[in-house]
Amino acid sequence: MKTLTWLACLCLTSCTVVKMHRTRDDWATVDQTKVKRLSVVVQPLPAGQEKAGPLLGQVARRYVNMKREFLVMSYAAQAGAFDWKASCTAGLDGLIWLKPNVSPKGDGFEASVEARLIRCYDGQEAWAADAGGSFSSHDDGLKEVAANYGKELGPDVEPYVPLAMNLLRPVLDTLPKPVLTEDDVTEKMSLDD
Repeated sequence: MKTLTWLACLCLTSCTVVKMHRTRDDWATVDQTKVKRLSVVVQPLPAGQEKAGPLLGQVARRYVNMKREFLVMSYAAQAGAFDWKASCTAGLDGLIWLKPNVSPKGDGFEASVEARLIRCYDGQEAWAADAGGSFSSHDDGLKEVAANYGKELGPDVEPYVPLAMNLLRPVLDTLPKPVLTEDDVTEKMSLDD
């Protein structure tokens, strides 16, 4: 029994893709009620893997809208250095900045991401998470999802779908929870996919 417990603990600490996550100590008193409307920014694009950028942005946008309390209004995938001021457009309270690193490995990819929630009113970090691991380019459980993203963003993105889903979901699950008003909830329900 002790061996099983030890193995379970080892797997919980070493099998997860999330390596670190933190939230500002003052989230509940400062930002919980005012950082709700976000955009996802993937920047810079992974070198040599540019097709992965838009996919990561769209997967993150949809996942946060479906599984977290934020209202994600848009996403962008851009080359170059991250500029929070340029990305914080009217109507946004913050940005989920994804800084990916993707390289081919075997039949898949070695990938990592630095994820940050940046407040638009001052450019300060409200939340952060880092993750990484090795990901196959094929996952039978995600075949239909990969095909759908292939139709939407082009067939070249399909091999990146298992990476995007399995890297981003655990990271985004560590986001803090904002407090939404009734009007916010109504607005969230009207966001397209």
